[in-house]
Amino acid sequence: MAKIICIGSSTKDIIFPITDGQVVETPEDIEAQEKIIFELGAKYQVSEGRHETIGGCAANVSCGLAKLGLAAYCCTRVGSDISGNWIKKELEKFGVKTDLVQTGEHRSDLSAIIANVPSEDRIVFSDRDANEKLKITEEIKNHQAEFIFISSLNGNGDESWDKKLDKILSLLSPEKIIFNPGQKNIKTDPKKIIETIKLSEILIINKDEAIEVVDKLNGFSEEQLNDEKFLAEKLHGLGAKIVTLTDGLRGAWAYDGKEFLHVDSRKEKVADSLGAGDAFSSGFIAAHLKGKNLEECLEWGIANATSVVKFYGAVAGLLDEENIGR
Repeated sequence: MAKIICIGSSTKDIIFPITDGQVVETPEDIEAQEKIIFELGAKYQVSEGRHETIGGCAANVSCGLAKLGLAAYCCTRVGSDISGNWIKKELEKFGVKTDLVQTGEHRSDLSAIIANVPSEDRIVFSDRDANEKLKITEEIKNHQAEFIFISSLNGNGDESWDKKLDKILSLLSPEKIIFNPGQKNIKTDPKKIIETIKLSEILIINKDEAIEVVDKLNGFSEEQLNDEKFLAEKLHGLGAKIVTLTDGLRGAWAYDGKEFLHVDSRKEKVADSLGAGDAFSSGFIAAHLKGKNLEECLEWGIANATSVVKFYGAVAGLLDEENIGR
């Protein structure tokens, strides 16, 4: 059984489904082509009651990997509060190893999420307190994991996210890196992101984020930046052995330098698209670590994402190995 450590955030998510808000297309803004508008000063009624669930990329992906039979560890930080205890117990319910969960005298992270029911999409408002203080220690190396999943990192000053990333990379000579950079990381230091992509076994990124990274290489037209194959080839050319691109309802693409494959999303009734990306990541990674071919990896990722979006939250619909291939 492959051992994998997922490094990054964990939160308590509070989800508010709403039917209000006007979705507008802004194609002229290539990095944010859809937006939602609310009236300033107005009040809006939650349409289906609120939902509370575990969230955060590292937590979500580790839960998905554990559900699929891998030895998944979550390296994250919580507060010594009720929410912190709750997050740790939720991880353990999924079979995630919590040896690397850090606890400190601060608040656990919290996200308030607007799930726009008509558009089947969402906006996330995050309060990062605990994971700003996540420490990268020798414990990661001591666990001797075969793979390390690095998701969006947070921090400032001496504990800035880029310094944490440098520390992770300094500890990982024998391991294989699976990299899923966050939008904030890409915007603040694309050079650091590109340096890490060069070292990655697998790069998992959505299309908007891929555009942001490739655009920093300069000299490309809008048409090229909207082409998935072009984006995948450029990212692979940076050094990532396998590149995966996701784009919501349009499905996902993968490129390994030989094959460029696409799998459509499966149209289902969507309750909440929040966990789709993380569910795709855990499905794709699990299939890869179990020796599946590139197309099967995509299929596992899409199947997991399709199941999760039927539920509110990022973990309720995660599949096990018996059901993911059906």
